[in-house]
Amino acid sequence: MHILLRGRDIDNIKALDVYEAHGGFAGMKKALAMTPAEVIDIVKASGLRGRGGAGFPTGVKWSFIPEQEPVKFVTVNADESETGTFKDREIMEENPYQLIEGSLICAYAIQAKAVYIYLRGEFWDIGDQLDACIESLREKGYAGENIMGSGYDCEVYTHLGAGAYICGEESALLNSLEGYLGQPRVRPPFPAQKGGGLYKEATVVNNVETLANVPFILSEGADAFKAIGTEQSTGNKIYCVSGHVKRPGNYELPMGTTFRELLYEQAGGPLHEERPFKAMLPSGGSGPIVPLTDDVLDTPMSYEDCANIGTIIGSASIIIMDETVDMTWVASKVTKFFKHESCGKCTPCREGTYWLDKVIDRILDGRGTPDDVKRIADVAENMAGTTLCALGDFAANPIIHTIRHFPDDFAQHVGPQVGSGESMK
Repeated sequence: MHILLRGRDIDNIKALDVYEAHGGFAGMKKALAMTPAEVIDIVKASGLRGRGGAGFPTGVKWSFIPEQEPVKFVTVNADESETGTFKDREIMEENPYQLIEGSLICAYAIQAKAVYIYLRGEFWDIGDQLDACIESLREKGYAGENIMGSGYDCEVYTHLGAGAYICGEESALLNSLEGYLGQPRVRPPFPAQKGGGLYKEATVVNNVETLANVPFILSEGADAFKAIGTEQSTGNKIYCVSGHVKRPGNYELPMGTTFRELLYEQAGGPLHEERPFKAMLPSGGSGPIVPLTDDVLDTPMSYEDCANIGTIIGSASIIIMDETVDMTWVASKVTKFFKHESCGKCTPCREGTYWLDKVIDRILDGRGTPDDVKRIADVAENMAGTTLCALGDFAANPIIHTIRHFPDDFAQHVGPQVGSGESMK
């Protein structure tokens, strides 16, 4: 059953009348008949966790917003810049009203006066589509003043970024939305606190997929959502599969489905039968790479189970590589991405990504030494946990974990004849 990718089941659900005919805004209607605190309690009870990567409990996040603050905001993270991620785009293109309804339910729950949908700069076409949807909702009384006759007012706006990966980080997103450089903020105060959110007001920042789940939870109940998935990872999740598989694409499945079922039954198995799977990036470039062993393939795709194999599910942007792929090359490609996307605010990230890129290029060029492999591992280890946002950790992951799991791939590029004392120059 599709909760999110309903455009695959219902023709033209992106039209407001079709969306309404299939239960659209029933969740909002139920929410408006409750107190804001009751709405938050239902979302808490559902066990919904953030689908943007961190997996933080959504209802708990909403409950951090101080009730007494007169001005509050909801910001929708539609930046979707993680490598290999394309789930939010499909929701916004094919089921946009469900996202907006979920955003408005969130806004009512915290009593926000406005929702800002922050889109990556390349999503200008989606921004135009959403603007048209929002105008239709204003005309029908679903957004703006006196929503559905309840006396509750809330405006919805879209905002385009400028194509910077760092703006997927919530505090950098807020800076960008305010017109400043897209760089992470020092915390505390956190976005949910006065002084830490949008325009220094208390703010909830949630991912597109997260909020698109909310109408189902309100209309069908928390127990219906909890009945899907695992005890700690409830509901459906969209898994973005790309790389060496026969059928790449988005797959909406219950959390706890195994990697084997996703990759073989849904995605069709290896692109070339004679080339078995070798490795997987389960969360784009951000998550630790893992070898695709039988144990990994039989692991349930949930927040808790992925931790048991030394990685994260994150945004579930699953990039598959077969046995022809050199993991040293993979480490280099991901490092170059993070070097390019580092905002430069933190020294370990700014300098660390520069040196990682420089030395791994030397290794790939055949001019590296075994000491260079140790050197980049050391640089990466020293970057982890030392930056304002998680980009430093993300940039360290491809180095640390490719060396750990695929040492032979690095060994083929460095040899004893090169020596071991070359300096980083």
